[in-house]
Amino acid sequence: QVHLVESGGGLVQPGGSLRLSCAPSGSIFSINTLGWYRQTPGKGRELVAVISSGGSTNYADSVKGRFTISRDNAKNTVYLQMNSLKPEDTGVYYCNYTPRWGPDAWGQGTQVTVSS
Repeated sequence: QVHLVESGGGLVQPGGSLRLSCAPSGSIFSINTLGWYRQTPGKGRELVAVISSGGSTNYADSVKGRFTISRDNAKNTVYLQMNSLKPEDTGVYYCNYTPRWGPDAWGQGTQVTVSS
């Protein structure tokens, strides 16, 4: 079983920055994809960014050029650096672990609020 612990959410003004962190623990399969999804009022959960264990990344069009996902495999941690934040980035951000084989896992979510 895999447990995900997220940190780094909070309140920030438009144009500001935040960095989210997520550290999976438990029975981690080395070949995996780590990612961030967000849920906003009136919308379902949507992909923000994902990164494979090999370093390949994929971003939602709405965050390209502003957000950067990275991972430290030695620390088993994934990061999401969010710059130039906009009010529409407000939502609950969830960390996801998807192994090559086996069930995926989700974190409990961390609130990001972009408001003046």
